[in-house]
Amino acid sequence: MPASATAVFALVVVAYVSQSRRLSRLQVSAPISFTVIGAIVGGTLVREQVDPAVIRSLAEATLALVLFHDAAQVRPRELRVDAGLCARLLLVGLPLTILAGYGAARLLLPGAGVWLALLLAAALAPTDAGLGAATVLNPVVPERVRRLLNVESGLNDGLATPVVLFAIAAAGSAESEHGHAAVTALRELTIGLAVGLVAGVACSLLVAWAARSGFLDEGLLPVGVLMVPLVAYYGCVALHGNGFVAAFFSGMAYASVAERVRPAVAHPVDAAATEGDLQLAEQISVILGYAVWALFGVVAVAHLPALFTWAGLAFAVLSLTVLRMVPVALVLLGTGLRPQTVLFVGWFGPRGLASVVFALLAVEELSDVVALRPILGCIAMTVLLCVILHGVTAGPWATRFGSWAARVKPTVELEDAASHRVVAAGDGRRRRLGDSRRGEPGGSLTG
Repeated sequence: MPASATAVFALVVVAYVSQSRRLSRLQVSAPISFTVIGAIVGGTLVREQVDPAVIRSLAEATLALVLFHDAAQVRPRELRVDAGLCARLLLVGLPLTILAGYGAARLLLPGAGVWLALLLAAALAPTDAGLGAATVLNPVVPERVRRLLNVESGLNDGLATPVVLFAIAAAGSAESEHGHAAVTALRELTIGLAVGLVAGVACSLLVAWAARSGFLDEGLLPVGVLMVPLVAYYGCVALHGNGFVAAFFSGMAYASVAERVRPAVAHPVDAAATEGDLQLAEQISVILGYAVWALFGVVAVAHLPALFTWAGLAFAVLSLTVLRMVPVALVLLGTGLRPQTVLFVGWFGPRGLASVVFALLAVEELSDVVALRPILGCIAMTVLLCVILHGVTAGPWATRFGSWAARVKPTVELEDAASHRVVAAGDGRRRRLGDSRRGEPGGSLTG
């Protein structure tokens, strides 16, 4: 990246941070700010094509760190509390969403082909709680609903990543190589899973042993934890595996072992302290997130008129409504959740940073594929609609839903509010997306 561009970006970050509280009160988030700045720069100042190497390096670093951080933020006890609901959304609802998106893409974009349609469906399946931060951080919303949204958004990007990467590989290969691509993807996925689990478990056990032995300088612990996704990602790449899968599962393994082992050690480092462990990873992911949103503005939004199609807009609208809300409604049947809650969960599934990173990876890998243009247009329009619509509705709808819950007192939504108090998983994602309301208490979603 040119030195001048880096300097300008750094200056913009300083300016945004200095005005972050004021912008937050005006409902102007980091995605809006940096996307607009990127679009202005891309439309007026950038005349040459962005270096694909820059796109790839930024996208890879951001996705690996975000996958690790989000997975590590989701505590195993959160999954145990609502295992049934989480399993429905992640193991059934997510595949249904991808399947529905694939069908819609084939219908509306027949020229995209099988693999680009799968790429579009999988790239827009993961949700991002940060774009609806006013919802998941509002204590008037029942704790169980907030936790459900955060656990879903923390894990579904990691589950969708292998599908996206396989679709990109298949779209870039010849017809005769698709079978080989499938075998290669399965092998890389297996290696990624194994390396991620080993790296996460080993690093977490090492930290626990060092704490018990008195060898650990807690001030340096966030630096060490930041290296865990690098160990997993690059170690896996060296073994010809899927580094993103490794980063994701290393985060899950690190948090799971920390929760089980650390309360037993003599040194005063407990499971709750893993929030502090992740502080540096969170802060760096904030900066990388800003850069991704700016690059999204330069690459996609600035050229949206050229990418726009009515079929793409129709897909974007369907993606935010039917393709998300119908699978959610189906998998939540029989849970006892009220229709108002099902509608609330279905609507507040915005597409955010993960979808943008997937699009950037596709741009770098498939730059010569002409049919990619309408796919990028769909992703760009969907994410932009999410930034606007979910940003506008999050606060008012959360307040209205919370008032309804306080008045009606729905049993299922409120049944565990008094008995389960869990550490929230969404604060890092909220800050990464620039919701800078520092006056809120510690980022806890439990109120």
